[in-house]
Amino acid sequence: MGLSSLGKCGGVTGLAGCGSVGRRGWAGCMGMVVGTMQTGRSGLGVTGRDILLDRLRAVADRLKQDTVTLYFAGRHPRTPWYAKAAALSVAAYALSPIDLVPDFVPVLGYLDDLLLVPLGIAMSIRLVPSDVLGECRQLARERLAFDAPSSRSAAVVILLVWVAFAALLAEWLVRLVWG
Repeated sequence: MGLSSLGKCGGVTGLAGCGSVGRRGWAGCMGMVVGTMQTGRSGLGVTGRDILLDRLRAVADRLKQDTVTLYFAGRHPRTPWYAKAAALSVAAYALSPIDLVPDFVPVLGYLDDLLLVPLGIAMSIRLVPSDVLGECRQLARERLAFDAPSSRSAAVVILLVWVAFAALLAEWLVRLVWG
């Protein structure tokens, strides 16, 4: 079953076709209805791919907002020190334009983007007090309405880590070849 058939109910779109869903069950029908409500499009042109892309965009937007929320929470005076350390570390890494593990490295390149960053965000959000988190979420919404944040200082730190790694690798290669 391809992605294009996920939102269709027995070839008929909408709730009327949900009686003949077969092995897809009601989840396929509800995905169609929810996808239509989220996209604002009629059910005739919405495919499973559209629904999936809409959901991925919503998750990405939420992660971006949570990252900026953590940035503000890390600078908030009522945030405990351990939550500040976690929040600022995760926010700096997530907002950095340079990855610690480049995306072209097989498996590991995307592992940090797909697992470590969302897990770090979830952990850090749990450490921040709820009243502070509410204030910081509002600040994040206001900030994201104007521009896309980035962290140049985190990029510099990651570049320094890569330079140090390259120097250690060069030293190891010199000792291996000449010595």
